[in-house]
Amino acid sequence: MSSAPIVRLQNVSKRIGGRTIIDRISLEVGSGEVFGFLGPNGSGKTTTIRMMVGLMGLSDGDIRIGGRSIQTEFSAAVAQVGAIVENPEMYKFLSGYQNLLHFARMSGVSRSRIDEVVGLVGLEGRIHDKVKRYSLGMRQRLGVAQAVMHRPKLLVLDEPTNGLDPAGIRELRDYLRRLAREEGTAVFVSSHLLSEMELMCDRVAILQKGQIIDIRSLRADSDGGTAAQAADVVFDVDRSAAALDALGDMGAARKTDEGLVVHADPNTVAAINRRLVEAGIQVYGIRPKTKSLEDQFLEVTGSESIG
Repeated sequence: MSSAPIVRLQNVSKRIGGRTIIDRISLEVGSGEVFGFLGPNGSGKTTTIRMMVGLMGLSDGDIRIGGRSIQTEFSAAVAQVGAIVENPEMYKFLSGYQNLLHFARMSGVSRSRIDEVVGLVGLEGRIHDKVKRYSLGMRQRLGVAQAVMHRPKLLVLDEPTNGLDPAGIRELRDYLRRLAREEGTAVFVSSHLLSEMELMCDRVAILQKGQIIDIRSLRADSDGGTAAQAADVVFDVDRSAAALDALGDMGAARKTDEGLVVHADPNTVAAINRRLVEAGIQVYGIRPKTKSLEDQFLEVTGSESIG
């Protein structure tokens, strides 16, 4: 993430009818980063997104986009945002290209930029077909193309994978990561598909009851702590554990239904394997064992359902 964030939420709050919907949340998203926004039903995700794109005012705090305050420099701030808050709206009896051309004329975008974004989202072969013939996934990709035509610094997507089949979800994920990588766009995405967010995002924030309770990286073990290694030892799990006890503080072993789990630094995996082989134990594999994003989400939210 770049040192200067593209979007910065600073102690943002939203109250409606005396009820606090969003309570002093703060976060930053950098250039080229895909940032996920997770939370149980009613946690305030959509309210936050609507404030970010200028569809709802703030009660307190500020949102700065590209250094511009959405409170005091509204037009300059939202001009740097592209968004799909709900399903993208298109003229279905026009072609995909005609839809983009219509938007380009309103936004002062060149035809060369239209061709550029069409290539970016992989619609070259179908861009002159009428939108009514597009699959839902193709319409989502056309919506992304329209949202990024004016080269926004921030792209905001609320549940962009709704209704997509697995192939469409994978295509959209690949295009969003490509967009972040090639154009340096900061992508802020809300979704209830935790497994997909795990593949798509660099970091995620978890929102609960209007407050951010955790922000974590999905690209590396930022804790710097010991990693869990699962050794698939089929026979003699007790003897395997005893053999590893001799390694001392190199690894603490415990038995599970999977076999033997060893909490150890990844650099000691070779020594663990050698110790087991020397003891005459058949090792069928040693693999990293990490908590999924779903496990982490349920852990920090107390098993509340995502929505």
